[in-house]
Amino acid sequence: MASDKSQTDKSQTDKDRMNELLDQARRRREEKERSYRGRALKLFPWVCARCGREFEGKRLRELTVHHKDHNHDNNPPDGSNWELLCIYCHENEHSREEVARWYDKPSAGDRQEDGTGLTHRPFEGLGDLLDKMKKKP
Repeated sequence: MASDKSQTDKSQTDKDRMNELLDQARRRREEKERSYRGRALKLFPWVCARCGREFEGKRLRELTVHHKDHNHDNNPPDGSNWELLCIYCHENEHSREEVARWYDKPSAGDRQEDGTGLTHRPFEGLGDLLDKMKKKP
């Protein structure tokens, strides 16, 4: 019974430690985001760089900072790696990147063994078939 209690205490301690670490990580991320977001809001007009919508008041929270090179650690003081995008355009920007990456991946059937060209030849025997059809009376 004592071992059950100590095991429960240990798992609770581990959970507490995990929650503490997660809270610290969240706070650090939020502080970092606040710092470059605050600077970006001072540098740029409160307009989405893609759709041109203007933001003010409560709606300002819908305006996000997009890192042009997708590196969230690249935060130059002049803001040259940032652009303000509304949440919709920001989501669209990242979705386009994902779709482009997906289309750039060749599928297994797209390449020959030497890595070039297509392996599927849909009209490969068509000439022979047409010749046979012409010869039929």
